[in-house]
Amino acid sequence: MRKQTTPQSESQIQHDCLTWFRLQYPKLALLMFAVPNGGRRDAKSGARMKYEGVVKGVADLILLIPKKGYASLCIEMKTPKGVQGDNQKEWQREAEKYRNRYVVCHSLQEFMNEVNSYLL
Repeated sequence: MRKQTTPQSESQIQHDCLTWFRLQYPKLALLMFAVPNGGRRDAKSGARMKYEGVVKGVADLILLIPKKGYASLCIEMKTPKGVQGDNQKEWQREAEKYRNRYVVCHSLQEFMNEVNSYLL
């Protein structure tokens, strides 16, 4: 009988990606950060975040290093079956308009490939 595994959550995939990045590129660790845009919040917290400038659709991770003609690398994390929402697609178009590289990653392996391709 095959052991059934629970699919990783987007949060767990993102955690694994950041852990790998910080081990692989320790000198760049402070320049890749998560944007706390997602998740469910109560009305008061959501209103406060909007008041403070949260923008719908912003990528989950941003690497603030210009490379290969790009201003930065923006990474949207998804589960293997996850898809971008309309706000995320709109933000992607705006980010790309200003020479930011934008990618969607569904796994640690995709993330590693994209980051290494961008940095090396």
